[in-house]
Amino acid sequence: MGVVGVGHLGQHHARIYTEILGAQLVGVVDANGERASAIGQHLGAPYYDDIDSFLDSARPDGISIVVPTTAHFEVAKKALSRGINVLIEKPVTTTVTEAEELLSLAAKKDLVLQVGHIERFNSAIQYVSKISNTPMFLQSRRLGPFSPRISDVGVVMDLMIHDIDIILSLVKSKIVNISATGQKIRSNHEDIASAQLSFENGAMAHILVSRVSERRLRQMEIMEPERYLSINYETQDVSIHRCVNQTGSGLVEIIEHPIFPKSEPLKLELQHFVGCVREGKQPLVGISDGKRALEIAVEILKQIHGDRPMQEKKVI
Repeated sequence: MGVVGVGHLGQHHARIYTEILGAQLVGVVDANGERASAIGQHLGAPYYDDIDSFLDSARPDGISIVVPTTAHFEVAKKALSRGINVLIEKPVTTTVTEAEELLSLAAKKDLVLQVGHIERFNSAIQYVSKISNTPMFLQSRRLGPFSPRISDVGVVMDLMIHDIDIILSLVKSKIVNISATGQKIRSNHEDIASAQLSFENGAMAHILVSRVSERRLRQMEIMEPERYLSINYETQDVSIHRCVNQTGSGLVEIIEHPIFPKSEPLKLELQHFVGCVREGKQPLVGISDGKRALEIAVEILKQIHGDRPMQEKKVI
């Protein structure tokens, strides 16, 4: 396996590949040669500052693409064209057309093309995805302080796309309406955004994201007909709330705290990718999932930046 882009997140992809049983890190690439050298030497792996040299000489079975979003399409196309399986960080590409082209290329060559929506591998989300039945209303809040490290995209593509993907995986219905607002505060992109999603089956969702909040919060609540689920992404905890009638006491709230194994989401994600490459099976989060999340994120951005009227009906 190999890693293209060994910055803040990519270095962890490289580290984990050295820890996965049956996997071997055959090289790391970064346009910053000094960075590539530092990570490669630290992990005992070959290092490169040129993507073509790496792909042609190391010939990895699969790679993680952890470069800026604007370079995703170019790097993924080079790898897929050479018959190399790909895990591409979210958002999958900058345009839906690019995502469609990668989807077609991966299908033509029968390759694994996984999208790095890491929250799908959060133990709490994996547990809830098995027990959630009919979500009526979902509310997600993803807040944190400002960091200049992410400068090429706003909070919709950086943060909200996680929640879009999770909500789409839980609500098995088409979106019929989107209403969104956002504002630039400390960067050239939206730093805070809010979106309301309405589904064909009557379900609704609200997503709030901010990278200018002094409070860090990663949480989702799900209302179902007979229970209320609360998810803490950071602690990977789930609480289930129910109200039951007790004789003489009226309605009494019962709170359950299910116990389940917890693991590092990124490690689970990369183990899954390695397994898919080894067995030739389709990943949990494929390019079609990434493409749909991207489509909705693009619609949200159009509303935020005034390119689409509010309340316009659009089935996605």
